[in-house]
Amino acid sequence: MTAKKKWILLGGIIALIVVAPVIWIFAFYLNAAEAVAEMQEPIGREISVMRDAEVVFKKQNPFSVLLLGVDERESDAGRSDTIVVMTVNPTVQSTKMVSIPRDTYTEIIGRNAKDKINHAYAFGGTVMAVASVESLLDIPIDYIATINMEGFESIVDNIGGVSIVNELGFNVDNYAFPEGEIHLDGETALVYVRMRYEDPRGDFGRQDRQKKVIEGMLRKGASLTGLMNYKSIFNTLGDNVRTNMAFDEMINVQKNYHAAIGEVEQLHFQEGNSQRINGIWYYLMDDEELAEITTELKDHLEL
Repeated sequence: MTAKKKWILLGGIIALIVVAPVIWIFAFYLNAAEAVAEMQEPIGREISVMRDAEVVFKKQNPFSVLLLGVDERESDAGRSDTIVVMTVNPTVQSTKMVSIPRDTYTEIIGRNAKDKINHAYAFGGTVMAVASVESLLDIPIDYIATINMEGFESIVDNIGGVSIVNELGFNVDNYAFPEGEIHLDGETALVYVRMRYEDPRGDFGRQDRQKKVIEGMLRKGASLTGLMNYKSIFNTLGDNVRTNMAFDEMINVQKNYHAAIGEVEQLHFQEGNSQRINGIWYYLMDDEELAEITTELKDHLEL
């Protein structure tokens, strides 16, 4: 090989080393931007009526997110059977997460009536769901993400599954979930979060399992190993997730809130009671517990 050819080869190798990561990053952001554009679903307002000014991620303002796991159906809009509120505070580097029992009896904003909170989404989509959760918790909801539970399996599979610590050993059909650390793929994760009747805590146990899996997905999705499969991940997210968070906002969250999202504290509604009203079972919140959690979330949002 001549000296000229060696230099050409060396130059090609250097170019590949330098250019390849740039191409990968460009492709990553291009796919991400396309997926987020498909996921975009505005909720008819710029900021919550409970805020005086919008959240600015570059200033690291605390913010809140409402996560809805929705079982969509051909005949109707479906129900939001998973209702999780998260508050994120980068100053104290923590995230607080609380599940709202789906049978919670509360005011459905826009209907002028009380009903199960999971009916808000069926009655009025994300707009009514957000307004009803804000009314119940007395905090602003800044962002919302709805996840089609039919695509939940694909999302978990595309990030390589999730590892969690299971506190209740149980069997469902042909699936076994022993106590201790377990790894879940998409299929087993869906069975795990949906199980309710084998749990002595009923829907409360189900809520805790949902939060564990969500926490595991947050950790895994933020890791480099999760991002290596970015094309499949973005395609699946684009098909199954809807959010009002813009692409540049997601980038700012990843940049400025990374440490906070990695530290999740779980809060619990568990002091209320079930009661039959007009022949229908509802969950009635304990007023004192609701006030305590509301105060904790407000403090975390620095309101």
